Amino acid sequence: MAASTSGNPIGPFVEPSTAKLPPRTPIKGRHVTLEPRNPSHFDSLYDVLGGEHNMELWDYIPNGPFLDRSEFHIALKQRLEVPNWFIYTVINNTTKRPVGSIALININLENRTIEVGYVLFSSLLQRTIAATEVMYLLASLVFDTLGYRRYEWKCDNLNEPSKRAALRLGFTFEGVFRQHMIVKGRNRDTAWFSLLDMEWPVVKEGLERWLEEGNFDEDGRQKKSLWVLRDAAKVS
Repeated sequence: MAASTSGNPIGPFVEPSTAKLPPRTPIKGRHVTLEPRNPSHFDSLYDVLGGEHNMELWDYIPNGPFLDRSEFHIALKQRLEVPNWFIYTVINNTTKRPVGSIALININLENRTIEVGYVLFSSLLQRTIAATEVMYLLASLVFDTLGYRRYEWKCDNLNEPSKRAALRLGFTFEGVFRQHMIVKGRNRDTAWFSLLDMEWPVVKEGLERWLEEGNFDEDGRQKKSLWVLRDAAKVS
């Protein structure tokens, strides 16, 4: 720990640089491609995210659910107009159809922090290898390409699946902001998670080992969990 001229403890020196904004170009993986959102995606996204059978997907999202296609289109168009939101449609590489949505938000270039948010994974994407690949592709973009120091994950503290996912993917739980927001007329306590640039190499190696084809049997079942492979990466 460094000390100031007065003797008070101060933080370590940070090399001055500025992070970059995400490019508005597709990010291609083996299972999915993250395509920058455009209106041509709206109809296909409604088919997998809208309607009465998908209402549960919107429980922890600030807007929605949407039972009307035109209202859904209006809401997606409004999101596209939010400054410094980089929204991606998740496209299945086999079917070439949208299966979900995700965004990079709350971008601070000077302090090099960025957040993943507005995560809407349809039933076609949830709990699949492709879902983990989506998160790997974005984290790799954030750290390896754009130069951020801190990657944030925030969710409603009642959203247990989201909290479990954050921990599984290598994020660290930092605490709960009580009465942080009012969402759809209800209180939201927000759970905060983060992944730091110094932690990314181990997390990255674990994700890459998990995503290897050889880690899955012919029925698509994992041979080793992400937890096990990340622990192995720590000692390799």
